[in-house]
Amino acid sequence: MKEYFIRRVLLIPPTLLGITLLVFIIMRLVPGGPMEEDLKKLMGQGEGKATRSREQSGFTLKPDMLVQLAGEYDRDKSNLVHYFEWLGLLPRDVKKSAALFEKDAMQTEVQLPGTTDSVLVTRQPDGSGTLQWQKGGVGGDDWQVRIQSPQDQLRIWKKFVPAAIDMPADTSYRAEIFQAKYAGLLQGKLGSSMRYQEPVSLMIRERMPISLFYGIIEIILIYGICLPLGIVKAIKHRSWFDNASSIAVFAGYAVPGYALGALLVVYVCAKGYFPMGGFVSENFHELGLWGQIKDLLYHAAMPLVCYLVGAFAMMTMMVKNSLMDHLAADYVRTAIAKGVSFKRAVFRHALRNSLIPLATTVGGNVSILVAGSMFIEKIFDINGFGLLQFNALLERDEYVIMGTLTIAALLMLIGNILSDVAVALVDPKISFE
Repeated sequence: MKEYFIRRVLLIPPTLLGITLLVFIIMRLVPGGPMEEDLKKLMGQGEGKATRSREQSGFTLKPDMLVQLAGEYDRDKSNLVHYFEWLGLLPRDVKKSAALFEKDAMQTEVQLPGTTDSVLVTRQPDGSGTLQWQKGGVGGDDWQVRIQSPQDQLRIWKKFVPAAIDMPADTSYRAEIFQAKYAGLLQGKLGSSMRYQEPVSLMIRERMPISLFYGIIEIILIYGICLPLGIVKAIKHRSWFDNASSIAVFAGYAVPGYALGALLVVYVCAKGYFPMGGFVSENFHELGLWGQIKDLLYHAAMPLVCYLVGAFAMMTMMVKNSLMDHLAADYVRTAIAKGVSFKRAVFRHALRNSLIPLATTVGGNVSILVAGSMFIEKIFDINGFGLLQFNALLERDEYVIMGTLTIAALLMLIGNILSDVAVALVDPKISFE
């Protein structure tokens, strides 16, 4: 069994690599991203309008502007290269500045970003470039240069500009200086948000406690309520309590959590019984300890109802059906025939074996701790992990999507292993040899 779990752990990196690569490539191939929206604005095209010619647009898009825009959105290289940069296997450009060469000129000055100094770039016949620092300038060996020929700019032009618009024939060479640094997933960096210009790791860290709060309470309530409810339903099978509780749990299971959330907002929260949204009140820090606890629970009540409504039926019926199967088993009937009380037969023999299927749900609960629900957090305006994912998808914020996806996928893979471990520990018949 030890070898089996070692293999499962070793499979996590390649599986995570495949998931992230697939999603990264899909995001790059799907049209309509933030770069395309900014490009439409530069070309004078309103949203939803047809492509117009250069003369009709009223604006002449310059190749160097397009290359600069592509560099800002990390689209100036191949998708695979940018993926390896995000992964941390290749260095990414952390600072950049550029300038155009005059016609037939071999030298140009490029200003260093964030300073008033500039560096002289000389274009070599072989397509490379050299840097010459000013006397007393703030140069360094960590600056590099790349020369972008008209052919290089044409490649980016054809990639993003409609075929009806031709690149200007008088396009000049472009000099770009940059600093490269390994700053990817392997170095513990998840990139920066293209929309908010904040580190993705910081955005996730700020929202993680909120999702953990709901996740922990949700797990406690699910097991704390569904486990005894399933036991009672199995013991009192086909009684009025069993039938009434089955109607209630299946009615809740039939209503999606986000749909129930919308109803609660309109018919409960809008009437002032509970807050419309948010995690805490604006004056939360001014309250005492008991006041903060009440305010937190007051805001969490309606979202927790939506979180729990779907999980109750599955967990309750799993406990009930498993316990009923074991109550009908020969070993339980034999124990009762030998004088063991029904209560002892249920709680000392049948219940222990009935809880084995619950071990398979341990792994899924690991991802529940942080993943939350996109729609429920959106409806109640809870600034957690789920809302961060939802907004990132709407805004096509690629690095936020990749960061949240990586964490969610990693937790899912670890959760699957924990489920196997839990099953192996509680069920002696399971062997992973």
